[in-house]
Amino acid sequence: MSDTDSESAEKKPGIGTLNEKPLHAALKLWAAEPGDQFEVPLEGFFIDVVRGDLLIEIQTGGFSPLKRKLRKLTKNHKVRLVYPIAAEKWLIQPPKLGILGKTTRRKSPKRGNVYHVFKELVSFPDLLKSPNFSLQVVMTQEEELRKFEAKKRRRRYQKRWRLEERRLLDVASSHLFESVADICALLPADLPDQFTTKDIADGLAQPAWLVQKMVYCLRTMEGIQLVGKQGRFLLYERSS
Repeated sequence: MSDTDSESAEKKPGIGTLNEKPLHAALKLWAAEPGDQFEVPLEGFFIDVVRGDLLIEIQTGGFSPLKRKLRKLTKNHKVRLVYPIAAEKWLIQPPKLGILGKTTRRKSPKRGNVYHVFKELVSFPDLLKSPNFSLQVVMTQEEELRKFEAKKRRRRYQKRWRLEERRLLDVASSHLFESVADICALLPADLPDQFTTKDIADGLAQPAWLVQKMVYCLRTMEGIQLVGKQGRFLLYERSS
């Protein structure tokens, strides 16, 4: 099954499905324990892994397509969302179209971290308030296979490298968030009682755009609250 799931998807035997991508399949195996069931139909959806009363969903792409599914399932079931972030990745690129050469493999300078989950969590941060929802962020080492393509757009061909698939090499670590308090623990430990997004960005050494998404999530899940302004910055404090 694709990562975005489909209510009308056809169930396949075994752990995998016809359209499942390599990273999704590998993470399903990583998350599985003896006795687990796979691709179980429930309430109009297929569940990646079922462990007793726990439903486990693997999502390697954006969170937005899962919004309706998770909101419905968490009403009556415990649901854990597993999301990978590449701490390290290697880029594999075959020769460009019509050009002879060798496939190259090089390490990407980009490194992900657990804070990057907020790029996607903005889709439904309030779900962390539900005792039935938990989020597991998996820090991975991956290979990223790219494909060079030329697409005709407005009478011109646009040539670019496109992501073909992601492959799991190893899991470096994982972080389980089962409550709002768990997410709030990502804030810098030495924050003052009242703080700004700049204080958070400086404390975490993260860019302002990412911290703004983090603050939006924390406010929506009522982990922090707005208390005023300090110059041009909004001022926050942890919720009691």
